[in-house]
Amino acid sequence: MACVVVSQELRAPAVLVLETLAVAACYYAAGRLGLLRGLVVEGSVVSPIWPPTGVAVAALLVLGLRCWVGVALGALFVIMTLTSPRWSSVGVLVGSTAAPVCGYLLLRRVGFRNDLARLRDGLALVFLGAFSAMLISSFAGTALLLATGDLEAGAFWAVWLAWWVGDAMGVLIVTPVLLMLHRVRAVPRWSRWREALVLAVIAGCAVPLATRSHLSLLYLIYPLLIWSALRFQLAGSMLCALFASVLATIAATDRVGPFERLSRVEMMIKLQAFNGTMALTALLLSAVITEQRNTRRSVERACQELVEVLEHLTAGEASPNRPPRDG
Repeated sequence: MACVVVSQELRAPAVLVLETLAVAACYYAAGRLGLLRGLVVEGSVVSPIWPPTGVAVAALLVLGLRCWVGVALGALFVIMTLTSPRWSSVGVLVGSTAAPVCGYLLLRRVGFRNDLARLRDGLALVFLGAFSAMLISSFAGTALLLATGDLEAGAFWAVWLAWWVGDAMGVLIVTPVLLMLHRVRAVPRWSRWREALVLAVIAGCAVPLATRSHLSLLYLIYPLLIWSALRFQLAGSMLCALFASVLATIAATDRVGPFERLSRVEMMIKLQAFNGTMALTALLLSAVITEQRNTRRSVERACQELVEVLEHLTAGEASPNRPPRDG
């Protein structure tokens, strides 16, 4: 028994260290992906979608508050690859760590569920985990850049807005996908795979056309989002939204398609408006559909139980009466 207790005591710190390193590695890898494409806003390079924020919020929701050290380490590794250590780097590090942690605490405070099966969960992720919590990282980063002279006062609000939207998009697009992948257990039926394959082929043709055509055909993506949400709920809609957001970001940074003749500010506004509305549509629509399906299943189970109770009562009334016993 003593050996078992000692083994468990040694295993807990080892698991914590492995989780911390895994979160840091995932955060760093996501940061490297986010740095592949950037927009220049008032002389500063910002990422239209910053995946590490989505990784950090998902890790906190799955593993708990103990993985905040991994988030901080990942943010530190990303900062070290971009610039030499300076005071502004401290603000970016603190903001990048505090924002996901505050988002996690806000979500847990309102009873957020990782399956995103309720509309209230989708709304909480949008307005608390993304829009509200990411104000911390954007304000902390831009304020210290301004204080250290790395950012001009006239460029503060433009850089702050681009920073905030990029962090929020990371939560809206990446976090639901990671939460969905964490909950995958069963393999879908073959009929579902065939429909998913058809949807993937159509999306693989339509999304590149919509994001790179000069005719501005971005609206063609929304029927695909609706189809994927109706048939595959969160898994289909968020994977479709992620694919479309990545291709739209590539098209915007390449200045092709609907972003070809736009100024830098106009391009950022159009890209972020598209990514934001698409992510909101996919997330909230899939949450509504899932909630309605769960409600219908609950009603069907209640009706089935009621039918079984009525059958037992009817069978009891129809049975022959036993003769009375002699006194």
